[in-house]
Amino acid sequence: MLFYQLAAIAYLIFCIAAAAVAGYLLLLIIKALKKYIGSKEIREEKKIIRKSLGEVLKENRIRCKMTQEFVSETLGVSRQAVSRWETGAADPSTSNLLALAKLYGISAEELLCSVNANAQVKENDSKEDV
Repeated sequence: MLFYQLAAIAYLIFCIAAAAVAGYLLLLIIKALKKYIGSKEIREEKKIIRKSLGEVLKENRIRCKMTQEFVSETLGVSRQAVSRWETGAADPSTSNLLALAKLYGISAEELLCSVNANAQVKENDSKEDV
């Protein structure tokens, strides 16, 4: 009889602990969602910058009269990776960004400065539209 009472108490404690953990996880999810919703402006800004990086990479590749396939073979990545960089679907790693700058005959600083210039121009254009 005592064994069943102890088992029932242990089960009750386990249920209370499980409910507390579930409640805490729910609270963390709600906090994360609030933070995500509140960061819409930042996400939009990053989207502009990411897109402009792709545009700059494509402009430089075309300026150098290179194909995506040539760039991908030179860097040792897939052609799809180069395409994703140019469309803004993904960002190149730092080492790939440095290799791209070298391949295009410009410094990494020039490449990134042109990205910032494009982002500022787009930001000013969007402010004028409002």
